[in-house]
Amino acid sequence: MNVIETRGLTKYYGRQRGIENVSFEVEEGEIYGFVGPNGAGKSTTIRTLLNLIHKTGGEARIFGLDCERDSRKILRQVGYLPSEVFYYDRMRAIDLLRYAASFYGVDSTGRIHALAERLQLDLNRRVEDMSLGNRKKVGIIQGLLHSPRLIILDEPTSGLDPLMQRTFFDLLREENERGATVLFSSHILGEVQRLCRRVAIVRDGTIASVEDMAQLRGSACKRVTLTLREGGFNPGRLEGVASLEERGREVTFLYRGDCQRLLAQLSGYPLENVDITEPSLEEMFMHYYA
Repeated sequence: MNVIETRGLTKYYGRQRGIENVSFEVEEGEIYGFVGPNGAGKSTTIRTLLNLIHKTGGEARIFGLDCERDSRKILRQVGYLPSEVFYYDRMRAIDLLRYAASFYGVDSTGRIHALAERLQLDLNRRVEDMSLGNRKKVGIIQGLLHSPRLIILDEPTSGLDPLMQRTFFDLLREENERGATVLFSSHILGEVQRLCRRVAIVRDGTIASVEDMAQLRGSACKRVTLTLREGGFNPGRLEGVASLEERGREVTFLYRGDCQRLLAQLSGYPLENVDITEPSLEEMFMHYYA
């Protein structure tokens, strides 16, 4: 069963494109990565899914329900953490979180205190006295306090120190193990690599590719480094090459295809050394932006 489904989802701000023809599916129980640089369209997609902004065209469904027509039913089962959190400054964290819990009609007092203890958050402090990291902790608790079926996170770790990031990732895994589905949007590739099984790569308001994380890091694509006896590399004869860089006698590129065929193609070059390794996730990501 798919928890999230979009087909040709499009949002324009006047004549300016936000997203265009975005289509992807998130299966129940998975942690799904949504990766792209700032401005790629990640937040616009999320806000359209949550009916915070209205789509220009296409379809979007959560739990099989229409994201606009059935948004009230959907939102009762969704936990959302935006990239930036804004609260009533003069409220204490505990009062703000109890107020948020009242919208779901559940007594979340015990869960609020348990999450605050895990995140080392003083619930009696006023929001205006909190650092960015502690405000983000309030947002995390707000997103999880009602044990949602779907958790949508937009750049969730900004402001958290490395130790607290680890605690947050542990919380997400625990939520996922109890059955929650997670849509994890980030421009930090290492976060996605640690958590997600599949990842959608967002580029210029569209989905450039949807990849299985294991395959993305696997043997389908290799990082090749050549050291030449002399400078002047002509890549014209090579097939399956992308993201090529040349520095003096050293040439690096990503290669997708059969390695034996690559070696046969390289036999005519004045080679001093050949190094073939798995690419980093960053290199794979940049391949889609080349």
